Amino acid sequence: MSIYGGKVAAGTFLFIFVLSFTSYYWKRNTIEYDNRKNNPPKLYDCFHRGLPTRDTITRLKDNHSFIIDPYFDNRTGSLIRAISIIHFEKVKELSCIFCCQSGSEIPIVTAEIDFHTDRFDFPYGTADVLCLEPQNCSPKYMSILPSHDLDFAQLPMFEIKNRHSGEPLLGFTVCISTMFGGFNNVLQFVQSVEMYKILGAQKVVVYKNECSRLMERVLEHYVSEGVVEIIRWPIDTYLRASSYWHHSMDPQDIGYYGQIAALNDCVYHNMYRSKYVLLIDTDEIILPLKDADWKSLMERLERDNPGAGVFLFENYVFRNNVFADTVPFNFSSWRSVPGVNIFQHTFKEPNRKGEFNNRKMVVRPEKVVQTSVHSVLKMYGVDPVAVPSDVAILYHCRRPERADVSKEALIQDLVIWKYNASLIANVDRVLHKCNCL
Repeated sequence: MSIYGGKVAAGTFLFIFVLSFTSYYWKRNTIEYDNRKNNPPKLYDCFHRGLPTRDTITRLKDNHSFIIDPYFDNRTGSLIRAISIIHFEKVKELSCIFCCQSGSEIPIVTAEIDFHTDRFDFPYGTADVLCLEPQNCSPKYMSILPSHDLDFAQLPMFEIKNRHSGEPLLGFTVCISTMFGGFNNVLQFVQSVEMYKILGAQKVVVYKNECSRLMERVLEHYVSEGVVEIIRWPIDTYLRASSYWHHSMDPQDIGYYGQIAALNDCVYHNMYRSKYVLLIDTDEIILPLKDADWKSLMERLERDNPGAGVFLFENYVFRNNVFADTVPFNFSSWRSVPGVNIFQHTFKEPNRKGEFNNRKMVVRPEKVVQTSVHSVLKMYGVDPVAVPSDVAILYHCRRPERADVSKEALIQDLVIWKYNASLIANVDRVLHKCNCL
């Protein structure tokens, strides 16, 4: 064949290709709009979908719905559960749009919006956007849209997580939410993380809104070690976030920087990669009193409570403004590090007998449907187990909680001191590596 003949053949092929593609493109974009509001198309092409969003929080076009992540949930059927933050009055309808792997056309499914009950009077609260997965679809990607929105071209695209389950690779994961307000309690954070590691944590997940530069260095160190996973949490980019738990205390859009949404996302994020998930804050440590570590503690608790998946640990406040008279340890080099030194605070408030005291949790994530801060809202299996305070406690070193308790009525408890040898050495190591001293 001559060179000229080759060019003609190539040109003919290119013309046919362009004509075919143009015809395909025209067909794909000539969707009938008559009666769309009453009879929306059940199928459409996902050619324009693009790459999935990389943002932790994605605002929908209605400006009142914020999607965090969708998760495949097959515990009672083929369900997609999208952890979300939604205005409880202004959002009435949402739809799920699925990209099926078997073809280019995907169905639109009306969603159920399941608001979590612990909204604490804020206008925005955590909600699950629930959609049944279409038959013969097995989607890897999806979109969510307000039902009145007919512009399919600019929808955010989400990867559906937890599609492939399996045996957990981790034993214990700590979920910490949320780090905000220029967080700079560096010393206590390092002490807590090192305690988590001593007790058996393999991963600490931090939903980070804002912290100091020094704290950033500490986080970078732990990320490089593979201990900490940072999930960006720019909630105040979208909503007026309160640093209080109830709307009456600070009437903003959402409470405590969206803590409940972050906790729920963390449970599903770790649903199949960690056997146990601890839902606690940076100033809290679940301390076994009869066992050496969390592994032996949980073996004891599950042996005594077969089928349980939620374990509640009673909160004990160790006041961070009351100091031990003498401390038999040398940590003088820590004086320049900002934050609380838990070794110096050994006086705890007595809990009210016969009254509810706050608790934090260790959960089997596959048993949890919805969680709040101090309790699980929906779950599978038997009732939550209240762990006796002689077995384990929630050690909580913070500002005073009970104004009715005088300093003289506090109880000295040296429980944290038994970890002094390994904990002090480990904290020293981290502070030196981070150039914090």
